[in-house]
Formats: sequence, structure tokens, C-alpha cells
Amino acid sequence: MLDQTTSQADLEERAIALARLYRKDPLRFVLSAFPWGIPGTPLANHEGPESWQAELLANFRDDLALGRSPVRIAVASGHGVGKSALVAWLVLWALATQPGTRGVVTANTETQLKTKTWAELSKWHGLSICRDWLAYNATAITAAEEGKAAGWRVDLVPWSAHNAEAFAGLHNQGGRLLLVFDEASAIADTIWETAEGALTDSNTEIVWLAFGNPTRNGGRFHDCFGKFKARWRTNHVDARGVSFTNKAQIAEWVRDYGEDSDFVKVRVRGAFPTAGALQFIDGERVRDAMTREVPPSHYDSVVMGVDVARFGDDRSVIFIRKGRDGRSWPVEKLKGLDLMQLAGRVCERAAEVRARAVFVDEGGIGAGVVDRLRQLGVPGVHGINFASRPGGWTPEGQAPLYANKRAEMWGMAKRWLEQGALPDDPELAQDLTGVEYGYDARNAIQLERKEDMKKRGLLSPDIGDALALTFAWPLRPELDHRWNDDNRSGIPGTTPLGDYDVAAAWEKEWAEMED
Repeated sequence: MLDQTTSQADLEERAIALARLYRKDPLRFVLSAFPWGIPGTPLANHEGPESWQAELLANFRDDLALGRSPVRIAVASGHGVGKSALVAWLVLWALATQPGTRGVVTANTETQLKTKTWAELSKWHGLSICRDWLAYNATAITAAEEGKAAGWRVDLVPWSAHNAEAFAGLHNQGGRLLLVFDEASAIADTIWETAEGALTDSNTEIVWLAFGNPTRNGGRFHDCFGKFKARWRTNHVDARGVSFTNKAQIAEWVRDYGEDSDFVKVRVRGAFPTAGALQFIDGERVRDAMTREVPPSHYDSVVMGVDVARFGDDRSVIFIRKGRDGRSWPVEKLKGLDLMQLAGRVCERAAEVRARAVFVDEGGIGAGVVDRLRQLGVPGVHGINFASRPGGWTPEGQAPLYANKRAEMWGMAKRWLEQGALPDDPELAQDLTGVEYGYDARNAIQLERKEDMKKRGLLSPDIGDALALTFAWPLRPELDHRWNDDNRSGIPGTTPLGDYDVAAAWEKEWAEMED
């Protein structure tokens, strides 16, 4: 290990020794190349790699000693276990211990590649003993010696399924070739297949590393642990066994979702989701909510969710909830209404129940309903875009828990069902239990699209979406909106809302515009 008394001459000598001694021993390289435990450095409180990292490096060393090529290593891990650090170490080892090394690092998205994988490499390069003879830049890390960078380098290469040719030229005959896939579960099969062309070089030390959260129960990363397992050295890393992971957050996930849930399997245990176990809300949770009695609340506000129909077979739905009570008001399922008629009905219901907030699906034609409700002066109208950015992120702030606003609202509704009360409605039950889910490239929960449900023979979950909309945003006292005798009509100076025909008024306005 390095210490504070190491001179520049000693550093240079140690760097030369790295290439000679550790060419086939990445574990000793990692232990020697960084200032583990040295006061005043970022590693002052770290004695070395985590146990899973050290074990992998030792196994890798054994494969190299036996002369195996290609060496293929695949790691499926939970969240935040230090895989990006391991990627950085192996890139530095490959370049520092073998002149003329060539390689490529790619990841699931260009953002992941630049802001996570490559940023981690920058950090460890700056801490390494070989930092002066390896030059780091935004797209590559190369030999620093003039004239050698072209043939001694590892490049950052974003992948594209439409440009797989970028991976077709991965060759380094007679030398060392390094190929790293980070967040490999989301890398397209065509990239894997194209990259395999590099494995044909003879007399070449080839290393192929694939790391990632096991977000998909299929694809080539999954195959590394299945039908191609004989070719790969594989490892599953549970986040609970890593010293620096957030144990309190992990325990909360296990309590909320269950040890054997797909959520915990992917985010914590580093295990692939169970085939067929894709139902987002289970039937028992829904049945309990439909039979549960809840006491009346005198403090919660009434909120309304409005899902606007987009297609001929779909219905617009109005769902009303007050705290834990989602049963006391009938669910309105409206078919065949135009936007003017729907806006009128929403106005009437909002006034009847004195809704504090009206959350309307504003995607597509729903924006017209939002505009009209605001024009009518309905208090607390909020347009919600299902595809917009969610509010909840992981504790580390690295990635969203949900892929979009719709998934986030459904997640809130799912938790509410543990204590809430629903009407005994078979159509609502079908909506809530029919939606399946998976994970996107950022490991965020993603609900299947309505179009995909229809392909499975299910109707669009309009009632479920209307319920979910009631959880769009928390209600704050400073944003309170109250109904009173002056604004119940919707438009000041008109007759009370109960006698006001919104649809007729809108038709009149259009007629006047045409004249």
C-alpha cells in the first residue's frame, strides 16, 4: 500500500513494478495502486475493496493465471454496491499493467456512461499511482506518453441499436482487449452479438465484463446467468452485505414490498425478477380495501381525480376520495361525452362535494378539460401529465424510484390500499390488479402502457387511473382553495352552479365565435 512518505522516485518505481508484478493479479494491483487507509485522502477510512469486490478480483486473477481467454465475468447486483468503482479499477489495471491495451466501456444510456461510469473512473484515476502516465479525458483514457495514445487506450462509446457497427472493430491481435458493459441488463442484444466478433482474435488476452442491476427477466445479460452460464463466471451481490449501503432504506423496502418481491430482488438482492410475477397490485390488497371499514374523517380534504377518455372504447372517470375513504361517493364512469359535457359534469361534482383539489389527466385531449375548468373558476384545478417527471428519487438522489408521474401515483395508491376503503366494484378491481410493471433503464418502476394492456385483451384501466390521480400531489394549507357562495357558480355573476348548464354555455360561445 502507499504511505505518506512515498517519494516521487518511489512512485515511478512502484508504477513500473505494477506492470511487471500485477499483470495477471488485479487484486494486488487494486491494493497497491490506491492510498487505502492513508490519513488526509478520500480513502482514509477504507482498508481496501469490499469483500465481494476482492473475491471477484481474486477469481479473475485465477482465470488469468490459468491462461483462460476470453475471461467473461457477469455481476448482477443490488443498488449502490460499488460496481462502478470496480469498473474503474479494472480499466486502470488493464491499461497500467499491459502496454498497448485496447478497450471499450459502454453503458445502458449515454447519461449513465458520462455521469456515473466515466465520472467514477475520473475519481479513481486521480487517486491512482499511475495517474501521471495515463491521460484521462471526456471520451477516453490513454497512455500519456506522446505518440502512444492511438494504440494504448480505453474509449467511452455510447451504444445504439441502430449503430451496432461501432462495436464491430474491437480487435487487438496479440495484445490485451478489454470490453466493459455497465448496467448491462438494458444493453440491446444486437450490441452483445456484434461485440462477440472481438472474441475471434487468437493469441489475445480478452476480458469481457458485464455489470448491472438485473432489471429484466430476459435478454443477453440474463442469459449470462442462464443458458450461457457455462461461459461466464457469475456473481449475485446482495446490497445488505455491503458496508456503505443504506441499511435503513433497504429494511424499509423489505417491509413495504416483501423479501421475495421483484422490487427487493432487483434493488436489494441482485436477483432477476420472477417470470410471471409482474402484477403491480395484488388481488388480496384490493379485496381487503373493498371490505375494510374506516372511520369518518373530519380533517382530511376531499380530492377528485378525473381520467379523460382518449379512445372510443374508453370512458372518462371521476373518482372522489377523502383521506382513507374512497367509498362514500359513487364512481362516475362517463362514456360518449365531449369535452364540454365532461367539464360541466366535473364542475357540478366538484361543487357538490366542495373538492379542495381536482386533478385532471391533461395528456392529449385532457388539456381542454383543464383549460375549461380554470375558465369556469373551479378552485384547485391541476393538470397532471402522466409522462412527466416523478417527484420521488432514491435516497442517494441517483435515480428516480418511478419512471414517470403515472407510475408514482399508482405507487402511492398501492400503499394507500393497505389502510384505505374502496367500493365493491368488479371493474375497479380488474383495473387495479390488471396492470403489470417492470423496470426501465434507470432501474425505475415502469407500468405497462394502456396500449399493451389492450393487446393482452384487457380494457384501459380508466377507473384505476382516476383513483391514482387523487394522489398526484400532497395538499398544503397555504394552497387551500375553498368553495363559497360567490364562486360556486364557476363564473362570478352567473346563476348558482346547480342551475348552470356549462355545456350549453360553451356551445353558445363557439357559435358566437363562428358568427
